Amino acid sequence: MDSVYQTDIPDIPLFTRGKVRDVYDMDDKLLIIATDRISAYDVVMPNGIPGKGVVLTQMSLFWFDLVKDVVPNHLISADVEEYPDVLQPYRDLLEGRSMLVQKADRYDIECVARGYITGSGWKEYNRDGMVSGIPLPDGLQESQILAPPLFTPATKAETGHDENITFDQMVEVIGDRETSEKLKNLTLAVYGTARNFASERGIIIADTKFEFGLIDGKITLIDEILSPDSSRFWPQDSYEPGRGQDSFDKQFVRDYLETLDWDKTPPAPELPKDIVRRTLEKYKEASRRLLGA
Repeated sequence: MDSVYQTDIPDIPLFTRGKVRDVYDMDDKLLIIATDRISAYDVVMPNGIPGKGVVLTQMSLFWFDLVKDVVPNHLISADVEEYPDVLQPYRDLLEGRSMLVQKADRYDIECVARGYITGSGWKEYNRDGMVSGIPLPDGLQESQILAPPLFTPATKAETGHDENITFDQMVEVIGDRETSEKLKNLTLAVYGTARNFASERGIIIADTKFEFGLIDGKITLIDEILSPDSSRFWPQDSYEPGRGQDSFDKQFVRDYLETLDWDKTPPAPELPKDIVRRTLEKYKEASRRLLGA
């Protein structure tokens, strides 16, 4: 399978090009295309993971359907047959890796749910004894379960790292405590639904992040959700607190890059074919376990 590293649809203006997604402006709609680009340490690698964008899109579609009774989402269609005529010449590109969605007035906050203490939360806990201003008990182990799960908002950075902030800081960004509370409750509700579903299929969702926006005055789930790019998926059968965990995400790429003499600034080194292959296997295995496909 060839890698779709960057897209070009001359008939449609580009809305934004992120680390993974190319988004096109279609008036009151957006066309979101998940490419096969992969980033690590906020740097996009020079070669992609062939088929990764298809896996990400299919997982998002699955989760949107699963949690649609918890919160509405922005999806219009992922069936290219239903796309406008202007997109039909690009059907080979769009098939399986694209979504036509409603435009939303986005809240500029990453809404993060943490069910386990890991990643940046673990680093913050070791430094301050808290995460996003929430005090935690002494003596927690790495990867230990957090009961109940935490809501830890973060700033949404277009480039560089998102930064964890407190809930009160989130209220300042949103401008409304009531709306901030709704976003918190929806984040934890969607995470709880997904975590329970994944647990029945042998996967731990350690943490995940969501984005929300307003569509017709209603808080709506947008962007991608619950993919290996936005979540930490761990296999239950090898889970053991007190250490880092095996994972179904790009941690495999990070681990490889740590073996190199690279300062984590552009340009990034090209990923070897074996790392590309094994990374795709991780993504596909997560999809097989969760979606059964």
